[in-house]
Amino acid sequence: MLTRRFMTVREVAELTQVGEATVRQWIKDGTLRAIDVGREWRVIPRDLEAFLDRHATRADTPPGAAPAIPPSTD
Repeated sequence: MLTRRFMTVREVAELTQVGEATVRQWIKDGTLRAIDVGREWRVIPRDLEAFLDRHATRADTPPGAAPAIPPSTD
């Protein structure tokens, strides 16, 4: 039985606060993995998370230096 939750292009656009055309361009470019379901695309949430992780900015930290913000211990 299929238990995965798929997101529509509209849901991805709303979540990332960009236009649907932008999401479709990411899919077309191959930077956002998606599944072609008929005439529509579906995105698995973990694929969106991986996409966002790859595109997140990171502070430049010299090798061996401690991060500016210590990790949370929650």
